[in-house]
Amino acid sequence: MKYIEITVHTNTMGSEIISEIMWEYTDQGVAINDMNDVLELDKMKKGTWDYVDEDLIKNFSADVLVKGFVPISEVGKISEIENRIFALKDYFDFPLGSLEVVKREIDGDEWLEKWKENFHPIKIGKNITVVPKWLDYTVSDGETVIWLDSNMAFGTGEHETTYMCVELLEKYVMPNTTVIDVGSGSGILGITASKIGAKKVIMTDIDECATTASLHNVKLNGVSNAEVYLKNLLDDDKTVGDIIVANIMAEVLVGFSYGIGKNIKKDGLVILSGILKTKEDMVKTAYVNAGFTHIETLYKGEWCATVFRNGN
Repeated sequence: MKYIEITVHTNTMGSEIISEIMWEYTDQGVAINDMNDVLELDKMKKGTWDYVDEDLIKNFSADVLVKGFVPISEVGKISEIENRIFALKDYFDFPLGSLEVVKREIDGDEWLEKWKENFHPIKIGKNITVVPKWLDYTVSDGETVIWLDSNMAFGTGEHETTYMCVELLEKYVMPNTTVIDVGSGSGILGITASKIGAKKVIMTDIDECATTASLHNVKLNGVSNAEVYLKNLLDDDKTVGDIIVANIMAEVLVGFSYGIGKNIKKDGLVILSGILKTKEDMVKTAYVNAGFTHIETLYKGEWCATVFRNGN
């Protein structure tokens, strides 16, 4: 099958936003090429890389490439994607790079193999490793592994926002906890909650491709206490949990603030991520005004994740 590869030139801050747009139009894979990730790994000497080609660092470019793939039979989606990306310049008040869009036609086998090359085992939190299922990986004693399938991977754990969510879940999930994962994507956060001991996990998303991915990865990981639903949690008055975790853009999280209290028990926790530091005060103000108490905030790179307690 033939595909159109769409490459958007942006920066680190814009890459997450653009990848979310891409996933609304394709379930065929989205890849982010960011040299800042290479530099961070080299600086931390963390993960599975023990060598970085010096030429990569010498030729460092702040340009981040976000690649999406659309079947050529659905070429009409391309203009919609371009319009959404161009509109970002008017919507956000911080730089997003050039937002130049480059398109080319490729064979399916070519992009799938190149897409897979971007992924490797990623260690997040205290003792969790996210592993693409096609890799030959030996699990260490005591290690918690989350397996993700190839073309189902909406989120891999590599991004700072996901990493912080995992750290906070490890801190707050208890054996009797019911966790609701809002905007589940690949299911990585819900699966993590289950594997670290949550009694029950509920995953919701408004994107059918995302719920398909979550269901697939739930089965892949042998998780038996998770339920996945295609719905907007704000339209649901019956689903209630002890912890809600949402890794979504700040503007969407603000929209949740006045309705999400009905879905969490009194004194329950809301873990929010996907928030640029410049949007932190906006989110905090919205949740405090809605009756939540701020507990703590984590920071990584340009992003933050924050925890609130429900006082309603």
